[in-house]
Amino acid sequence: MTPLLTVENLKVSFPTRTGLVEAVRGVNFTLGRERLGIVGESGSGKSQTGRAIMGVSARHAKISADRLAFGDIDLLAASDRQRRSLRGKKIAMILQDPKYSLNPVMPIGRQIIETLKTHENVSTAEAKARTLAMLEAVQIRDPERVFKLYPHEVSGGMGQRIMIAMMLICGPELLIADEPTSALDVTVQLEVLSILDKLVADRGMGLIFISHDLRLVSSFCDRVLVMYAGKVVEEIQASRLSEAKHPYTRGLLNCLPQIAADRHPLPVLERQVEWRL
Repeated sequence: MTPLLTVENLKVSFPTRTGLVEAVRGVNFTLGRERLGIVGESGSGKSQTGRAIMGVSARHAKISADRLAFGDIDLLAASDRQRRSLRGKKIAMILQDPKYSLNPVMPIGRQIIETLKTHENVSTAEAKARTLAMLEAVQIRDPERVFKLYPHEVSGGMGQRIMIAMMLICGPELLIADEPTSALDVTVQLEVLSILDKLVADRGMGLIFISHDLRLVSSFCDRVLVMYAGKVVEEIQASRLSEAKHPYTRGLLNCLPQIAADRHPLPVLERQVEWRL
């Protein structure tokens, strides 16, 4: 059976005045209809990996791979038109902060309808009905009212749910969620994760969940990739994350606070040069 996504030796680099910065250095993984977590510190390359798959890297980024395929589609060989047709329809991405992703001068309902009409030939009445149903699916109360609001009139948690609705309105097969809960409080985090979990299960999608929260990923995902300095240093079943062997993963786990222990100050991760190799 063909994997939903195949990534082989993916590299992303950026030319700068001081030389080439390698943000992603040979990442390999496959994804089925499952929840894959990618974790690591800021700057580890996890978001750039997601952006390269989605095709929304910065224009000056240099991207290469032995294979980067969505099903049977070679994403690196695909034309700009093909990539645009895939984005939103087959592959969708939820970014970290909705206030930077939603158009501040356009009502929420109109933005979601625009996404739907870009990929499907539907009437305005049908598009509105599907938009309201999608808003209801992400547990937004009174979708008719929210449909008419502007982004600045909703909370951060509701804005993130709106982004999820917008990304799922066309029924994509692959969803990339780039730290979708990092700006939310704990209660709203759990609600958003519950929504994602139900939608992924009901629709049979593949999910790449990018996060820096080890505990969150271990409880929500099926598998975990741990990234350091642009490379995957360990892959492990999420339920067995506490049994990780790589010293970097062990170091990250050791830095977590523990309710039953008096750990003040918390340990600081001591990085080793060989981890970059």
